[in-house]
Amino acid sequence: MERIETASSPAERFEEYLHIRGMRNTEQRRLLLEHVFKKHQHFDVDQLIEQLPRKGQVGYVSRPTVYRTLTEFVEAGLLRKIELDGRSVYEHDYGYPQHDHMYCNECLRLIEFRSARLEEIHRRVAEEHGFQVSHHRLIICGICRACRESRRRKRRRVDMI
Repeated sequence: MERIETASSPAERFEEYLHIRGMRNTEQRRLLLEHVFKKHQHFDVDQLIEQLPRKGQVGYVSRPTVYRTLTEFVEAGLLRKIELDGRSVYEHDYGYPQHDHMYCNECLRLIEFRSARLEEIHRRVAEEHGFQVSHHRLIICGICRACRESRRRKRRRVDMI
């Protein structure tokens, strides 16, 4: 998904969020912000922690601090939290256009997409009902092409006789 131009960087926006709430921007918060915004990807807490330095290494951030800071990123409008099959998945929100997702029930991958036709349907339905839309979330669940193809390639014992 292509990033859109914003008035301030994620770091500046988070600094403003912390300032308004009278909170300090700690080294752990800065490390997490830098890591999360280094590349655009969906992730859950376990995936994020797996990528971070281990206990005793420089840049270590504890699990409770990761959870707290991710909540702050969501409250600051930097990340969006999506609940899928009982797990929380995060994605960049600040600086990215409204988009929808397809979710693979097998590999758990989220695929982003934009559709002008869907946006037009959303607009028309809202208009018909006199509804003012602030945002929407559409997640289409199923099985991705890669998982379907890997199913076809698997040979069963009975096939080898």
